[in-house]
Amino acid sequence: MSRGNFLRIFRIGLLLYLLAMVVLGAWLSRSRSTDWDATLWVAVYPINADGSGVTADYIARLRIENFQDINDFVAGEARRYGVELDDPVTMELADLVAEQPPATPVGGQAIAVMWWSLRLRYWAWRIERAQARPAPDVQMFVRYHDPAITPALTHSVGLQKGLIGVVNAFAERDMTGENNFVIAHELLHTLGATDKYDAETTLPGYPDGYADPERDPLHPQKQAELMGGRIPISISQADMPESLRQVVVGPATAREINWTN
Repeated sequence: MSRGNFLRIFRIGLLLYLLAMVVLGAWLSRSRSTDWDATLWVAVYPINADGSGVTADYIARLRIENFQDINDFVAGEARRYGVELDDPVTMELADLVAEQPPATPVGGQAIAVMWWSLRLRYWAWRIERAQARPAPDVQMFVRYHDPAITPALTHSVGLQKGLIGVVNAFAERDMTGENNFVIAHELLHTLGATDKYDAETTLPGYPDGYADPERDPLHPQKQAELMGGRIPISISQADMPESLRQVVVGPATAREINWTN
């Protein structure tokens, strides 16, 4: 065998080995994230999305207590499905991130989405490496916006591959409950939960997107199913919950994140 062929085969073998290690590492991370035999550490990385002073002041006042109801919500719902772990999730507040994540692609073409996913995972890895804290199990990057500048937010995302979420939220104290609902929604996406609402209308899908699909009369519902996204008020209207106190995890979502069979 010539030296050139040997080096070529060696490089291909090395690339295949590295790819196998990446795939195995991702599989192990995803598997561990829904074993529910140890607490998942979830880091919230605040980002000033609009550069405004209002947003900067809001972020400066953030404390880990602002996210406690996510811990309480996940623990309470997990217990309802028989998960015995006292603290399935523990939120922690990471340092401010000065740069923005890669922008989500417009149009949803498969190649563009795949490339964006790879770029986001590399970006998140760099951010994690720069923080003086142990690596978390899940990274949630929360981009805060001044509502006077951005009254309507773009879609948030949660990736199971990489256990990464990018959340758009309001830099407004009165919106803490709604912000935490969106963070919890994207967090469960990273753990394998799927959306249970119509992508075009944003209305919760029946029955899995309803908190109480057996209710008679069906409408109005009193709560939202977390992945359904809203509280169905009528067949054509649904409201955003004000906090996680108005939210439950439905059976279909519980199965997806391995809380039940």
